[in-house]
Amino acid sequence: MPDSVTTPPSNYYDQVPYESHPFPQTAAEHLEAIAFLFGLEAPPPATARVLELGCASGGNLIPFAARHPGAAVVGVDLSAGQVRTGQDAVERAGVTNLRLRHQDITGIDESFGQFDYIICHGVYSWVPPAVQEAILRVCSRNLAPQGVAYVSYNVYPGWKSREIVRDAMILRGSPRGEPDEKLSYARGMLEFLDQSARPGSVLKSTLDEMLPVVRTASPSYLMHEFLEPHNAPCYFKEFVARAGNAGLAYFADAEPATMFVQNYGEQVRGPLLRECGGSQQMMEQYLDFLVNRSFRQSLLVRQERASQIRYRLDPDRLRQLEYAGVFFAEDGGALTLDAREQPCHALRNLKVTLRLPVHKAVALVLDERYPASVTVDALVQAVADRTGEPRATVDAFVMAMLEELLILGAVRIRRAPADAAVHVPELPRALASVRSAPDLALSAGAQAYACNQWHEQVPLSVIERCLLPLLDGEHSHEALAEFLAGEARAERLRFIKDEQPLTEEEALRDFTRQQVALALKDLRRKGLLTAA
Repeated sequence: MPDSVTTPPSNYYDQVPYESHPFPQTAAEHLEAIAFLFGLEAPPPATARVLELGCASGGNLIPFAARHPGAAVVGVDLSAGQVRTGQDAVERAGVTNLRLRHQDITGIDESFGQFDYIICHGVYSWVPPAVQEAILRVCSRNLAPQGVAYVSYNVYPGWKSREIVRDAMILRGSPRGEPDEKLSYARGMLEFLDQSARPGSVLKSTLDEMLPVVRTASPSYLMHEFLEPHNAPCYFKEFVARAGNAGLAYFADAEPATMFVQNYGEQVRGPLLRECGGSQQMMEQYLDFLVNRSFRQSLLVRQERASQIRYRLDPDRLRQLEYAGVFFAEDGGALTLDAREQPCHALRNLKVTLRLPVHKAVALVLDERYPASVTVDALVQAVADRTGEPRATVDAFVMAMLEELLILGAVRIRRAPADAAVHVPELPRALASVRSAPDLALSAGAQAYACNQWHEQVPLSVIERCLLPLLDGEHSHEALAEFLAGEARAERLRFIKDEQPLTEEEALRDFTRQQVALALKDLRRKGLLTAA
C-alpha cells in the first residue's frame, strides 16, 4: 500500500535523518577476510579505495578512515543536510582521507573512478527501481577488478508478514503531517489491531512477532523501515539474477554462518544437499524459506571472478587468517584444562560445549587476548604451552576447532592483525578520532558511544568518557587518576562512598586509582585501546 502523497527521497531524508553509525558487517577488513575465506583475493583495506552509497552523515566511514589514514574514502548521499552534518564531523575527527559528497547515485558514472570496496547498506530496498538499477550498475562498473561490493536489502519470505504491518501503519500514519505525528498514529494502528485481532489468526501471529520491535526500536529506524515511501523486498534468487544482469556474481553473505547448511541440523542438511545439487545459491534460497528470513547482506564481485569462488573451506587459507573470540563458562566458573564438559557462551551469545583440554586451551587463549586477534601459528604454540603437549599433537585439534567455530559464527576473522591492545599499556592510547568524539563531553547527553577496532559501536561509562580524551599515549595511570581527582575537587565529578561524597585527599586518590584501573581494563576489552 504505497503512500498516496509521496515525498521526494532527498526531502524525506532531510526531514527524518537516518541514524549514522558503524556497521561492523560492512567494514572493509571484514569483507576482505570473507572474500579470502571463499577463495578470493581482495585489496588490503589499509590502502584501499572505499565508496559508500547512501552514507548519511558518515558514521560508517569516519571510523574506518581514521583507522586507515592510507586509504582513500568517499561517501555519497542524496540528503544535503546529512552530508553537511557529516562534513562537520569529518573535520572534528581530524580525518583527511574522507570526502562526503551530496550526490544522486543515478548520476555516478565511470568518471567517478574505481573502488576496491563499495558499500550500500540500508538503501537498495528503500529506493525506486531506477535507483536500484543504478546501485548495481555502480557496483559493477565502478568496482576495481579485485574489488568487493556489499549490498543489503529486505527479502521474502520474511517480509511477507512484515508487509501487513507496514501497510497498516501507512494506512493510518501517512495522511498525517509531521514525521513524529505519522509515527505516533502508525503505532496506534498496531495497538488497535493487537487488541482486536482474533487469537490464532495470521494477523495476531504477525503482530506478536512485530509489536516488540515497533515498541522498542528507534523512531528513525521505524520511519525508514515501515513508513518510507519506497520499500520493495525481493527473493534472494531475484536479487542474484539482477546482480548477474549487471555483470556481478554473488559469492557470500556478510554473515557467513547463515550460509552453512550444517548449522541447521542433520534433518535439514541431508535433504537440502540432495535437493540443491551443489548449488550454493539454491540452498540459501531454500534456507530463507526455512528460517523465514527478512534481511540479507550480499557480497558481490565482478562476474568474471565467479569461477574462483570456493565454498569448500581450504585448510591452507584457514591457516592464513587471524582469529579473535570470547569464551566464558556458563556457570561463571573458570575453564579447567581437563575432560569435564563445560558449556560456554561465545560471541553473538552463541553457546558451545568444550570437552577436551586442547579445546579449552584454545578458548582461554582467544579470550585472554580479545579483542586482539591471533595467528594460527601463535595460537597453536600457546595451546601447546598450556597443555604440555607437542605442537604436532595439538595442531590438528586447533585447526578443527577453529573451522567449527568459524562455521558456527563464534569467532571473528581478519587477514591482518586487529590494532587492539592485548594488555593495558603503561601509557594507554586510543585513536585520535575516538579521543575527539563530540559526545564524550558529559554535557552532550546521558549516553555516549565510540567505534572500536572491530568497527562496533560500544557504550561508554561516565569515567570512560572523562578519560578517553587523555589517552594519547602520554598520560600514565597516575596522571589519569590525578585528573579524575582534580575533576572531583572542582565538583565536575562526584564520587560517592557510604552515601557521602569523597573529599578526604588520600581516600580520593585511592578511589581514583581504582577507577582508572577498572576503566582502562574495560576500555581495552571494548577494543578502544590500540596496540601501539
